[in-house]
Amino acid sequence: MGVCLSRHPGVILFSPSLLALRQGPFWERVVAKKKRKSDDGELSPPVKKLKRKPYEAKLAELHMELVKMQYWIKAAGRKLVILFEGRDAAGKGGTVKCISEPLNPRGCRVVALGTPSDREKTQWYFQRYVAHLPAAGEVVLFDRSWYNRAGIEHVMGFCTPEEYAEFFRACPEFERMLIRSGILLLKYWFSVSDEEQERRFLERAGNPARRWKLSEMDLQSREKWVEYSRAKDEMFRHTDIKQAPWYTVEADDKRRARLNCIAHILSQVPYQDATPPPLKLPPRRPPDDTYVRPPKWVQNLVPDIDV
Repeated sequence: MGVCLSRHPGVILFSPSLLALRQGPFWERVVAKKKRKSDDGELSPPVKKLKRKPYEAKLAELHMELVKMQYWIKAAGRKLVILFEGRDAAGKGGTVKCISEPLNPRGCRVVALGTPSDREKTQWYFQRYVAHLPAAGEVVLFDRSWYNRAGIEHVMGFCTPEEYAEFFRACPEFERMLIRSGILLLKYWFSVSDEEQERRFLERAGNPARRWKLSEMDLQSREKWVEYSRAKDEMFRHTDIKQAPWYTVEADDKRRARLNCIAHILSQVPYQDATPPPLKLPPRRPPDDTYVRPPKWVQNLVPDIDV
C-alpha cells in the first residue's frame, strides 16, 4: 500500500491511503467540524475578539447617545419596543443589560416573562405581552417575546400545530397594529455558532456563579440545533415584514455584538439631542446649629471587610 514507517513502531509518516482520506468525504467532515458553523448553517471564519479597552471606549460613546435618545423619546412622547431573540447563550441578556444600564429606569423597562400561568394559557396568546407595551415617552426591551411560540414552544412541543399556524397568521397583523398605534418596533435575532454556544454552555456548567443561566430547558434544546434552525427560518419567512423587519446580530463576539446592536438601534430611531441644559444648583442653607446628630454607636453599622 506504499506505507512508510518511522523507526518508532506504529507511527506512520506517509501513506497514500491516508492521503486519500484527506481528500475524501471523511476528511471533509473533519474539516467542516473544525470550522465555525453559524446560526444559519453557513461556515464562517473564526471571529477575532474585540479587546476590552477599545470596547469600553466605544461603549461609553454609545451610552451617551442612548441617553440622548431617551431624552428625545420622553420629550417627543414616542414609544419604542425592542425585541431580542436568538439561540440560548447567544448574548441577548447581556446586550439588554448593556442597553438599559445608562438609561433612566423610570422610562426604560426590561420584560423577561417566565412560563405562562394556567390562567394566561387560556388568554389570547398576545394578551400577556400587551400589558407590558410602553406608554408615551417609554422604552421597553423584551428579553424574548411573543416569538416564543415560533421557537421554543414549537420545537419542544408546547403548542399544537394549529396554534403554531395561527401565530404566523396573526403575528404580522399584530405587529402592524402596534406600528399604526405609534410604536416604533425593532426586532433583533442574535446568531451564534454551534461551537461558540457549546463553549458558553460548558463555561456556565462549570461556573457556580453563572450556572443559573443554564436551565433544564437549555440542556434539552442543546440536542435540537437543526430543529431550531428550521424554526428560525420559518419564523423569518412569515414575520420578516416591511413594517418590522428582522435584523441579525452576529454574536460570537459578545462585545462586538453589543456595540453593533446599540449602534444599529441608534440609527433606526430618528432622535435629536434633547438633553436638558446643565442644572444650576442653588446655594445650600447654612447648617442648623440646633440639630445634634445621635452618636454612631447607637446605629447598626455595616462593618468594613478586609480587602
